[in-house]
Amino acid sequence: MAFNTAEATDQLLGDGDIPPVHEVNAEGTSPFLLTSDHYGRSLPRALGDLGVSEDELTRHIAWDIGIAGVSERLANMLNAHLIAQRYSRLVIDCNRPPAVASSIPVISEATAIPRNEGISDGERAARRREIFQPYHDRIDAVIDGRSRAKRPTVLVSLHSFTPVYAGVARPWHIGALYNHDKVLPQLLLKHLRSEGDLVVGDNEPYAVSDLSDYTIPVHGEARGLVNTGIEIRQDLIADQSGQQQWAERLARIFAEIEAELRPALLVG
Repeated sequence: MAFNTAEATDQLLGDGDIPPVHEVNAEGTSPFLLTSDHYGRSLPRALGDLGVSEDELTRHIAWDIGIAGVSERLANMLNAHLIAQRYSRLVIDCNRPPAVASSIPVISEATAIPRNEGISDGERAARRREIFQPYHDRIDAVIDGRSRAKRPTVLVSLHSFTPVYAGVARPWHIGALYNHDKVLPQLLLKHLRSEGDLVVGDNEPYAVSDLSDYTIPVHGEARGLVNTGIEIRQDLIADQSGQQQWAERLARIFAEIEAELRPALLVG
């Protein structure tokens, strides 16, 4: 494993590095705005492999396995705009407030991240400035634009979770996550449970918090948007067939939910 221990410079991304923000269907007309904080697992060239083996970099600690395929398919099926973030959460976690320790983890699920040890304030700032901020600035700009155009926005933050955590099997196939706003999560829970073949998590396997989360509290609740988080178990979406099936299921459910929201004047 190789990683650069040289003094960090003011610039993180350079020639050969991809932009952090990835968008699908930017002209989509759906009220649903999809986000994917952990879509990718790319690493800036300047950081090498962070001192982590390739096997570890394909695990959940680096990204949300399967969610890229689900997100893109769902965006196209719903004619919805997807805004996704391409870099590994081991570089900077785009669903964590930058001040918390897990924003740039030195250990993740018992795996040490050597390149994150003892980094300078300048490097922390560079990771935020060049990866975290462009992603969240883009979400802000899109919401602002939709608001100016008097277009409704319903925020859906898409994630995936491990089948087993700390040696304990997780029974849920999918979970609806929320913090203060429960309008959309309760509708989503109702529809998921009515499917009849799913174990559905109500704020499981995680719950959204102002202290531990960023996308929903900042872009959803602080802006008064109807919103929900979604977590899909990774073994169900690890291949293209599973991704297609779950995108089709969610597209059908969200079409039904949109019809329910409209009479309540929540999405226009």
